Amino acid sequence: MQEINSEKPVIHVENLYRIYKSGQEKVYALNGVSFDIMKGEFVAIVGTSGSGKSTLLNMMAGLEKPSKGKIVIAGKHIEKLNEKELVRFRREHVGFIFQSYNLMSTLNAIENVALPLSFRGIDKKVREKRSIEALKHVGLEKYMTHRPNEMSGGQQQRVGIARALVVHPEIIFADEPTGNLDSHTAGEMLSLMQDIVKKDRQTLVMVTHDDHLASYADKQIRISDGKIV
Repeated sequence: MQEINSEKPVIHVENLYRIYKSGQEKVYALNGVSFDIMKGEFVAIVGTSGSGKSTLLNMMAGLEKPSKGKIVIAGKHIEKLNEKELVRFRREHVGFIFQSYNLMSTLNAIENVALPLSFRGIDKKVREKRSIEALKHVGLEKYMTHRPNEMSGGQQQRVGIARALVVHPEIIFADEPTGNLDSHTAGEMLSLMQDIVKKDRQTLVMVTHDDHLASYADKQIRISDGKIV
């Protein structure tokens, strides 16, 4: 993996627009958004439902194309990549943490964490070793052979975090990662994510509508009606 110059932003978003047509009307989901995120920053993108925050995350993750503007991540202009290149880019640079955990019910914790490594064609022994390390990192030593239905929501989300970390990504995107957890467990998850960012100098971008959860981040980007406020 190439070393990123820490002086340059790891994410550079410039004059980003996402415009939908609704009949004759133009709807601006994003309306000229610009910002930089540096390596090792924990950034919260905060806004109410429909503010444009999830659209923004999807574009940074290469899941949606902008109408115009630039998105440079890890030195790559991702708005110019085709679908095949985007898949490869995500596989090589990005980890995802989902609200709904997205774990495979038939697999235990080690096997779930190893999934992204198997997509990369990494040897089974190496996959297992790295999965065990990642699960220890999130405090799940005792649950490695448990399946999702044998774990609490908080434990399942820890498995989700371990799965994002196991690929050693430059950037982790988290979409409402604590949306299905009670407030106490949500706080634990965010403290864990804070620790990971500090310890490993990971860059973490989290979308949330919750001001309290956003307060765990180093920096907040507030978005309303497709604009940064």
